[in-house]
Amino acid sequence: MVALPAMAGSRGVGAGQHGAARAGARAPGTRADAECRDRGPPDGQDHGKRGPRGYDPGKKTTGRKRHVLVDTEGFLLNAHVHPADETEAAGGQALLAELATVFRRLALIWVDGGYKRRFAAWVTQELGWRVEAVQHPTAGVRVVWVAEGPQPPVLPTGFRLLKRRWVVERTFAWLGRNRRLSKDYEALPASEDAWLYAASARLLLRRLTH
Repeated sequence: MVALPAMAGSRGVGAGQHGAARAGARAPGTRADAECRDRGPPDGQDHGKRGPRGYDPGKKTTGRKRHVLVDTEGFLLNAHVHPADETEAAGGQALLAELATVFRRLALIWVDGGYKRRFAAWVTQELGWRVEAVQHPTAGVRVVWVAEGPQPPVLPTGFRLLKRRWVVERTFAWLGRNRRLSKDYEALPASEDAWLYAASARLLLRRLTH
């Protein structure tokens, strides 16, 4: 049996990013020898990372936005990543700008509420496709006026399944199971785009083998 210190010196076992473990080092997990001191995912997922990122005042976080176009089965057709300080309308336009001649049979796109105004008008005018926004029935409702006497209605709360919205949310869940897409690791948005396509290709190949 080879002693572990000799193994570490000859084959790199026990070596961290700064070389072999020191003799007489403290127990693993102590502050002096810890390789990573972050015990969980960062709140904004971009703590000190390189590359273009922006602040989204709506979500109150700094990072990037991922826009995806999927078919009715949830498989990726196109993707676009950009800093979070850009609006959904700008990101959606960049996502679809070059697809008018690619998807000639496309007629209807379901979107969430962030795309329902300026983006929807641009799609109808420039691409000739119809856009249907799928929102929660009580989205934006804060005050309900009722006549004197009757009790005000109780607004529904909690999770509600919305038509077609679950398809793209499921796609994001599929992509997020890949380690490189579980958080915002990449320095360049183009690199993140490439990983989205690679993860989608892997998913399609797995489906074909079954």
